[in-house]
Amino acid sequence: MMASIWAVVPAAGRGSRFGGELPKQYLHVQGRLLLEHTLDALLAHPAVSGVVLALADGDALWPGWTEYAGRPLLACTGGESRAASVLAALQALPDSVRADDFVLVHDAARPNLSLADLDQLLERGRADPVGAILAAPVRDTLKRAGDDGGIDATESRDRLWRALTPQLFRRLQLTRALQAASEAGIEITDEAMALERQGLRPLLVEGREDNFKVTTPADLARFEFELSRR
Repeated sequence: MMASIWAVVPAAGRGSRFGGELPKQYLHVQGRLLLEHTLDALLAHPAVSGVVLALADGDALWPGWTEYAGRPLLACTGGESRAASVLAALQALPDSVRADDFVLVHDAARPNLSLADLDQLLERGRADPVGAILAAPVRDTLKRAGDDGGIDATESRDRLWRALTPQLFRRLQLTRALQAASEAGIEITDEAMALERQGLRPLLVEGREDNFKVTTPADLARFEFELSRR
């Protein structure tokens, strides 16, 4: 049986690109919060023993849950950036999570994670000395734009991947990598980037294309459609 693991979910963002008053994680889809669908996907795996959510300071919408699907759900105050929120959540993990234990980091607004992908990530990532991320190969043709909006060049998509979540790294190693990036004034867009700055090479584990992040109203409609097909 696979050893248990904790997950960290940064949920302190305001969702400004989505528009509207409500942060994305609190939007309703089929009568439930988007965040609930994300937690359902994470906790569908029996190895995930608990979750730490990093929330915005003074989040009045947080329902105050202390458990979910029969497993502990902890909340802490996140920061102004993704990296700051992940750091806060890593520090809020229970003492039972050791420095060299692997921890999952997953987007609060990525609710369409498949159980098979999560299983593959845990199995292959924990066998790697650094860890791993779910990712998808780039299949579209890539264009580089000029300042005037015209095409300057067609870029090779060879060996290019789109980074997804969850991402899987050791607690202390990820903490130190995020702290180092912060001290250097580097804005981290995903956890793997922080490890890469340390000269480490996380493993790419191919995941499904439909593990998308809800960023626009069209993404929300797409998730509603995916739910209707289940």
